[in-house]
Amino acid sequence: MTSARQTRDRLIRYAASVGLWVFGSLAADARSLETIIERGALTLCANPNALPFASKSGPVSGFQIELGEKIAEQIGVKLTREWVVSAIQYRRADCDLVLDTIARKDAPPEGGVKVSRPYHRSGVVLAVRSDSPLSSLAGLGPDQRVGVPVGSLVSMTLDKGGTLTSPFVFEDEIVAALANHEIEAAAVTPVTVGWFNQQHADKPLRLIPAFDNDSDLNWNIAAGLFRPDDKLRQRVDAAIETLLADGTITRIYARYGIELRPPQ
Repeated sequence: MTSARQTRDRLIRYAASVGLWVFGSLAADARSLETIIERGALTLCANPNALPFASKSGPVSGFQIELGEKIAEQIGVKLTREWVVSAIQYRRADCDLVLDTIARKDAPPEGGVKVSRPYHRSGVVLAVRSDSPLSSLAGLGPDQRVGVPVGSLVSMTLDKGGTLTSPFVFEDEIVAALANHEIEAAAVTPVTVGWFNQQHADKPLRLIPAFDNDSDLNWNIAAGLFRPDDKLRQRVDAAIETLLADGTITRIYARYGIELRPPQ
């Protein structure tokens, strides 16, 4: 049985990995492009145990680390890492950059955080087993359940529409339950499915774009910069433009089983 401490740590790891921390709590001073160039380093805050996002000692470094290195390279500096696993550590960390920040025009981040130009489109998809006949939510039988993150917006949306759901704390638990035939479908992010398929080629899951028309369940992904000056923000935007144009970001994501989707 999972202990309360393990549950807490996994919740922290998940929140950190998808860029959901309240950046207003970060204590670092504002950084200019000139300061970063003089220092010779761009500091990325990431979780040390949150693949496919990031890892300090895993078999691969994670796509956030790989992308951070490429952004730093474009600026002409090295990437340094601040490994954080708790809200307290985030508040104390000296971050310049946090990746996988949700970028929404109707809900800009607070606390002096500025987002870069978006480089990816994410959201919620419906995952099913590869041998499932399902092609939409409408095909679910009256007794078939969809696994959902507990307390999530998609959970409320499906419940309101009369779809039976089964709540889980973590997305990796949802896709594992799906693969084990405990549920019929899963409402999760494409990153979770892509990474699962990368690790379980013998029983891959299939994606159904069941929520594409719901703007609340789709969002752009960008780099979060803590109190950057205009020159730093412009340089990061230019770096991302270059890395998109030459296919670098596409290749990084593909190594983790993830398809890069153009932002909207």
